[in-house]
Amino acid sequence: MGLMKKPPKLLDQARGIIRRKHYSFRTEETYINWMKRYIFFHDKKHPKDMGVVEIERFLTHLAVKEKVSAATQNQAFNALLFLYREVLGISMEGKKINAIRAKRKQNIPVVLSKDEVKAILTLMSGTQQIMARLLYGGGLRVMECVRLRVHDIDFEMNEVVVRNGKGFKDRLTILPETVKSDLEEQIERVRIVHLNDIKTGFGSVYLPNALERKYRNAHKELGWQFLFPASNIARDPRTKVKRRHHIHESALQKAVKRAARRAGIVKRVTPHTLRHSFATHLLMDGSDIRTVQELLGHKDVSTTMIYTHVLRQKGVRPVKSPLDV
Repeated sequence: MGLMKKPPKLLDQARGIIRRKHYSFRTEETYINWMKRYIFFHDKKHPKDMGVVEIERFLTHLAVKEKVSAATQNQAFNALLFLYREVLGISMEGKKINAIRAKRKQNIPVVLSKDEVKAILTLMSGTQQIMARLLYGGGLRVMECVRLRVHDIDFEMNEVVVRNGKGFKDRLTILPETVKSDLEEQIERVRIVHLNDIKTGFGSVYLPNALERKYRNAHKELGWQFLFPASNIARDPRTKVKRRHHIHESALQKAVKRAARRAGIVKRVTPHTLRHSFATHLLMDGSDIRTVQELLGHKDVSTTMIYTHVLRQKGVRPVKSPLDV
């Protein structure tokens, strides 16, 4: 008789389930990291021998000792719920987790004036400038922008299709007229790079498993290529296949910060500041908050309402008195 095959280790099981559910590589790394930290916090005790009490202790430690944000604590909690529900088959539904919760700060987002946005964009160039213009012109998140595919740009309808945004939802947002010609040139550059990749035996782009099975040849079609491809071919960390991925978000982050510094702007500016500015400027110009909510991809309008606080701080009233109309 042959030797019985050992069952995969717990974290390897978790990785396998995360991949079967088509979670992003970033989510995979984040969840696995929290699972490791949870296990090491309890002196490498197996999670199946732990439960509500140990989860409470770990989450309380994060809030009290490490002083993490509410979002970070929730991320850790979600990773542990995934571990118990999906990997161990232990449901936590209906069980009260009485951990001390991290304080949720109501931070007013940093918003640039229209002149400040113009100054930053003017001091940028090339691919990073096109991407920054999409962040401000369409309200995209950084990762939504870097993950755009060629076919996500609809020139006729003046729309950008944002696929698998936050909460795994698709949405439509505005394609600014002023960036269309530069995007057409960008797509032509992608086409040339893609043809050269095919000639050298590459040209395949990453697709989630479900899409790869549904559209057998899509991975080599121009429409599925990343709109902002990386300069080099690299090995996929999951499949070990060599292919051209999208540009790394750090390149855009550095370019925006550098331009803001050169423009003499003392506010803390990140690429996400351009998204905040997009929302605020739309409201200042009279756009309906529900429309802004849809463009941003917010699940709840209460999230979008934060920008009305910004307007009040700046002395701008998004709604006029009927007497003044």
